[in-house]
Amino acid sequence: MTRAVLSIGSNLDDRHANLRGAVEGLGESVVLVSGTYETPPWGDTEQPSYLNAVVLVVDPAADPRVWLERARSLESDAGRVRDPQRRFGPRTLDVDVIAVWTDDGEPVLSDDPELILPHPRAHERAFVLKPWLDIQPYAQLPGHGWVTDLLNLPQLAADAQAITPRPDLTLESQE
Repeated sequence: MTRAVLSIGSNLDDRHANLRGAVEGLGESVVLVSGTYETPPWGDTEQPSYLNAVVLVVDPAADPRVWLERARSLESDAGRVRDPQRRFGPRTLDVDVIAVWTDDGEPVLSDDPELILPHPRAHERAFVLKPWLDIQPYAQLPGHGWVTDLLNLPQLAADAQAITPRPDLTLESQE
């Protein structure tokens, strides 16, 4: 069994529907879903704002590679097209595997170029860390420490302040 934190984001088409589709596509593995946040684009500022959220998932049959395959499948289902010229460009759906833990609570570490765990830039991204605190107030990012401490670092504080909660856009399953 593995437990994983996935970050989901969208800034094209119906952003809320794209996030909702990702949550629904994860099905019964979803344990908790954060609130939805409106965030400025990161890394490539010439694009629309994002909606972002974080999902905690558990699956007895899923290893870390399964979470990556699910992420890519969800992106494909949402019509994501990767533009090699714009690594951080706009997208219908982005699903990142942030961290994975074994059933005994040990973090999974990986330096495989296809799936680096924990996510190599999660500690730099307030749009991942702030929603994560919604579902795990005492979250720790393996190798980087407490998520609350990371958000209080000067280099993330301004980014965290620019994130707007969107309580009008919930992501609960529509079933």
